[in-house]
Amino acid sequence: MSFTNNSKNKVALIDCNSFYVSCERLFNPKIQSMPVVVLSNNDGCVISRSTEAKKIGIKMGEPYFKVKELVKKNNVQIFSSNYALYGDLSRRVMKVLKGFSDKIEIYSIDEAFIDLTHIKDSQIEEYGKKIRERVLKWTGIPTSVGISSTKTLSKVANHIAKKDKTGVMYLKKNIDSVLKNFDIADIWGVGKQLSKLYKKNGINNALELKNISNTWVKKSTNVLGAKTVMELRGIPCIDLETEDTKRKSCCVSRSFGKKVESLEKLRESITTHCLNAAEKIRIDKQTTRAITVFIRTSPFDRNRKYYSNSITIELPVSSNNSFELVKTAIKGLEKIYKYGYFYQKAGIILSKLKESSEKEFNLLTPILENKSKTLMKAIDFTNAKYGRNAISIAQAGIKNDWKMRREHSSRIDTASFDLLPKINV
Repeated sequence: MSFTNNSKNKVALIDCNSFYVSCERLFNPKIQSMPVVVLSNNDGCVISRSTEAKKIGIKMGEPYFKVKELVKKNNVQIFSSNYALYGDLSRRVMKVLKGFSDKIEIYSIDEAFIDLTHIKDSQIEEYGKKIRERVLKWTGIPTSVGISSTKTLSKVANHIAKKDKTGVMYLKKNIDSVLKNFDIADIWGVGKQLSKLYKKNGINNALELKNISNTWVKKSTNVLGAKTVMELRGIPCIDLETEDTKRKSCCVSRSFGKKVESLEKLRESITTHCLNAAEKIRIDKQTTRAITVFIRTSPFDRNRKYYSNSITIELPVSSNNSFELVKTAIKGLEKIYKYGYFYQKAGIILSKLKESSEKEFNLLTPILENKSKTLMKAIDFTNAKYGRNAISIAQAGIKNDWKMRREHSSRIDTASFDLLPKINV
């Protein structure tokens, strides 16, 4: 069976190379050519690796304690995750990409699809190089650009671009020869279970999946599976999601760096999470009508009894006022807290979110809104200007020894001049 790609569509996938590692390297040029890894929360697992770290055998998702010998032997540079830094640099990258097309889908913190249908075939590769060069020049982050007629094929092209010196791949010709050498498990949208099903039925690469019969696909998989096959054939089935969809809920939670027993420490953590969540929904110009507080001990600790609980409290009036939300969250915490347990994790969820511009038919709304709006705006402005948490509240605590373990933190914060690296001239 043969399928020809006649689509005039051009979709580019721009992917930041080893993004978390690239962010750390940007502020520390000394480690530019050294093996580098970034660890997950509480320095648990490897979540980003430089090319050099990959070559010495460090695998993605591997627990840090398992690679300590490799790290020591090869002088690997280790960093705790710094999501505030990565989020800031991600926003900068995406802002640059918006200058190349008005149709962009921010797919993840380090990936974006953009529509390049307006660019001629003869100019497309140069345009891809221009994208890479500008992102690197303006943000310092290296990228790979994969371009093809569908999102799925652009993912394949990006996979190849990462190994190409130019960092750009326009997949239009000889697609079948590329797909023949592309493992079924590496195809976008094909997860672990689906790849097992395909391999069980003799489908081991992207070309074999592309040429499978429509009847078999519809019978054996789901709608997404059928769309993936069509996309491999060059027929666009997965649209660019260019609309900025507002979140329906906002969850902030963290595992503790060390177990927490006291109610006071739990209050500090819940307060901190609540302040962060409130700031997030204010940035999105949203308010919340319900807040959920949850706590739990470790389910893997055989020496201690397991306890997990949560409570959801409805607010009388939708709000994004940090002080009101913290007050409500603490009341909820006090109802579910049990003495004698060593808690591993706590968090809050703000739900029933809606646009802050939507007015409620409540006599208290205008009074409460006018009272808090100016104050919240002043706090957000100060924290943005002078560093995160420049203004907080006493209930959030000072020492915060419960915070997640970050023994290898680079302590870089682009919102604080004091935490930016210093250059000795």
